[in-house]
Amino acid sequence: MSSRSRTFTWEDPKASALKGQTMSGLDYLKAMSTGELPPPPIFHLLGIATMIANEGLVTMELPIGEYHYNPIGSVHGGVAATILDSVMGCAVHSLLPVGRAYSTLEIKINYLRPMTEALGTVIAEGRVINAGRKAAFAEGKLVDARGKIYATGSTTCAIWDI
Repeated sequence: MSSRSRTFTWEDPKASALKGQTMSGLDYLKAMSTGELPPPPIFHLLGIATMIANEGLVTMELPIGEYHYNPIGSVHGGVAATILDSVMGCAVHSLLPVGRAYSTLEIKINYLRPMTEALGTVIAEGRVINAGRKAAFAEGKLVDARGKIYATGSTTCAIWDI
């Protein structure tokens, strides 16, 4: 067996989160996507390469590597769930004004087909379906470069004042 390793670094997530409390959700996400603020450590851990944030719509790209694999030789379902949770939650975040926050209350993932590193990069897209004062609902999909769907998701997020 051949041994492999992967290392990554990240910046203090608390400093970025505190700065984010002084910005609208969309401004905060755009600051992360341009490098003005560092992304959260989970981006480095998974290897999320890019994020594009618009009002109510967020996309992220994830180059698939064998370090995402489960014991049966395909990408672990938790990887798909994590990136879908990220894009759906960030889509909700993109609608929040200064002084408001959110948290995932519930998430549902449907796995349509297995993923392997042969896919290259997959794209996750999260879109808000409805947002109110106390709750928001979003859906997401995980696709390859040709648009073939590998997983879908839906979420309910709680919204509150900071």
